[in-house]
Amino acid sequence: MYQKKIRALRTIWQGLSGNARGSVWLLTGGLCATIMITGIKFVGQRLPVIEILFFRQMFVFLFLGPVIVREFPAAFRTKRLKMHVSRCAVSIVAMTTGFTAIIHLPLAEATSISFSRALFATLLAVLILKEFVDMRRWIATFVGFFGVLIIVRPSPDEIDFYALLAIFSAALVACNLIMTKTLAATESPKTIMAYHAGILTIAYSLPTWWLWVQPTLLEISYIVGIALLMSIVQYCMIKGYKEAQASAAQPLEYVRLLYAAGIGFLVFNEIPTIWTWTGAVLIISSSLYTIKRNTMKVDSK
Repeated sequence: MYQKKIRALRTIWQGLSGNARGSVWLLTGGLCATIMITGIKFVGQRLPVIEILFFRQMFVFLFLGPVIVREFPAAFRTKRLKMHVSRCAVSIVAMTTGFTAIIHLPLAEATSISFSRALFATLLAVLILKEFVDMRRWIATFVGFFGVLIIVRPSPDEIDFYALLAIFSAALVACNLIMTKTLAATESPKTIMAYHAGILTIAYSLPTWWLWVQPTLLEISYIVGIALLMSIVQYCMIKGYKEAQASAAQPLEYVRLLYAAGIGFLVFNEIPTIWTWTGAVLIISSSLYTIKRNTMKVDSK
């Protein structure tokens, strides 16, 4: 009986369009990502951020262990070692600042600010990749940054330090994406992942030893869950973008804001302010417009 149900579900799944299947993967990945940062927010109330990141990377390295062993030494063979190290350095600062912001900011606010990475990616694409950006995309980018300012609401008397950390992290994430794109032109995904996991695990080990706080069994279970969820998120994103067209898949990432607002309210009793919603609308709208313009540019070629 159960086998018949499984076959029936499989038939329904295969009957869906690629965009529909991709949407399911991406929506699932977005939910898992929000649950993951909720776990980070919990354990970060007592454990140092560096320690959380060390355990997270250690588990990721262990998950990749079989692949690295099977591909050794080919997995580490590269002619762009400096670029790998530079990317890892950017990742270390991006994750440290991003996790710190997540712990101290409301989930919806931290999630909204994280979306600004698409805006920073536009700027970096011009500065580093020498891509051409038309006036409409520049206007969309400035509108998105105005949305960030609405959320942060800087003033001479009071500036939210953790909001600034979130913005800084978003900029570094965008920089990381550009560097990954550059590396991917000559390096295999296995090599990129092997260097990233290995270097970050080693880099976080010394400060973790210095700042060590003995985790409880519950906190260890949370950290293991965070690492597992991160792997699930990566798998869902890969499957989602493989199944769906990029123009259809990218906008679904913004559903994470609804997840964050819901979980923030249910778990932490956080109620997003009107400023958060207004800024988020501007950031998401400008990002969606940029995606649309990029798609039009690709279609016209």
